[in-house]
Amino acid sequence: MKKKYFSLTLILVLALTMVLTGCGNSSSSSSNDSNKTLVFGRGADTTSLDPAVVTDGESFRVTQNMYDTLVAYDYKNQTTEVKPSLAESWKISDAGKTYTFKLRKDVKFSDGTAFNAEAVVYNFDRWMNGKASGKFAYFPSMFGGYKGDASLVIKSVTAPDKNTVVFNLKRSSAPFLQNLAMSPFAISSPAAIKKYGSKYGTTAGVGTGAYVFKNWKKNNTITLVKNKHYWKKGLPKLDSIVFKVIPDNSSRLNALKNGEIDIMDGLNPSDINGVKDNKDFHISYRPPMNVAYLGFNVTIKPFDNKKVRQALNMAVDKEALNKAFYNGQAQPAKNPMPPVLLGFAKDLKDYPYDIKAAKKLLAEAGYPHGFSTTLYTMSNPRDYMPQPAKTAEAIQSTFGKIGVKVKIENVEWSSYIEKLQKGGAPMYLMGWIGDNGDPDNFLYTLLDKDSAGTNNLSFYKSEKLHKVLIDAQTETNVSKRAALYEKAQQIIHEDAPWVPLEYAKAAIIGKSTISGYAPSPTGSEPLENVTIK
Repeated sequence: MKKKYFSLTLILVLALTMVLTGCGNSSSSSSNDSNKTLVFGRGADTTSLDPAVVTDGESFRVTQNMYDTLVAYDYKNQTTEVKPSLAESWKISDAGKTYTFKLRKDVKFSDGTAFNAEAVVYNFDRWMNGKASGKFAYFPSMFGGYKGDASLVIKSVTAPDKNTVVFNLKRSSAPFLQNLAMSPFAISSPAAIKKYGSKYGTTAGVGTGAYVFKNWKKNNTITLVKNKHYWKKGLPKLDSIVFKVIPDNSSRLNALKNGEIDIMDGLNPSDINGVKDNKDFHISYRPPMNVAYLGFNVTIKPFDNKKVRQALNMAVDKEALNKAFYNGQAQPAKNPMPPVLLGFAKDLKDYPYDIKAAKKLLAEAGYPHGFSTTLYTMSNPRDYMPQPAKTAEAIQSTFGKIGVKVKIENVEWSSYIEKLQKGGAPMYLMGWIGDNGDPDNFLYTLLDKDSAGTNNLSFYKSEKLHKVLIDAQTETNVSKRAALYEKAQQIIHEDAPWVPLEYAKAAIIGKSTISGYAPSPTGSEPLENVTIK
């Protein structure tokens, strides 16, 4: 009897174990299935996880999801209208020179420390005192300089109490709120900055955002995971995001088709027709707010000669570039800012593509037989320039027709901007995706003397232009601001520090199972509302 009882008991135990094991496996599988990870394919790696020290979109693509700003753009409706974020309200007084922000309560950084007014003041003090390090390129580009500079528009940033921050400005600044919403002015944890020191941004980044940094495999992947204590209830919807680097556009598209990634930017214009009718994928377009350009370092001979720069403007065939590298979907550019912005000089006449006239002007400049120079280009595709290497070769070819012999240097993206900021490139290919929807973010940021060596990579300095741009910043009347920006574009056109090339129409393609994704005109967007089936 005992033996039979034992056998029966053993059978029952084994059976129960199998059932429980099966349940355990089922639960584990279900858990894995519910873990929603989005793999975002992109063309280049991030340069830093500290949004304050970078100027490139690949960095902001990541930091946008780790940090919050005081105010934010209306990403849901794909506009640059300013909405509350870490600041739940604000008021403007003293003729536009005082901004008082009321902050959200009970918000924490992802390291568990409290977000408060002192944290905001700490971040702004860090940026304003960054002149010695020169790391915070965006700060002088948007606010006029560093602490001690007469051009700095911010007089003081104070915290009357833990939930109030007051900005006192030296003069009114029409784009001030738009500037505060920009990715580089996201608020970092002061405790984390102090803890990591010079390694902050390379090994860690701590904000109040929807996702938290997990790991970074250089030139491969960056993984973010859900911030379970995010202050926006019910968000984010994804458990994790993996940003994966695949430099070549066509290889990235193949990775999407093979299921290695879920969404990608940098879709070659020539590939759109082949995928637009595929029900497995969905193509969306970033609202256009960009410009691709060829820049000249005006401190290096012969580019210090205005006639040389004007001649080279007439030796670029923009229509041919559009057809060859944008599939005819871009718009040839004539101004250093796109047509969608306030004050675009629509009546300004572009330099014509005219080899004969270019040769004549080059001779007048003292170079009847041309000259030799170097053109630097990024090796990675960008939204505004899907094929930079081939674009460089096309420009090399047409410049050869006027006797200008061009050597091309391709530089990997993470090193490219630093190279240009040091002034080592006589000519360079570059572009800009607007950060805030204001013309100031193109003309002052990219071409004013205050931005030389940061975002002004041509080192172009014009007192005449500077006065117009400062007047435009201070002016609050919309029509008067528009007129000032038109005047600014006329000055830039005459001085020709650039050849504006194209206004690109950038496509993003993803699996049709993705929902909640709305590309921003600023070039990067928070992914907190995105989910994937």
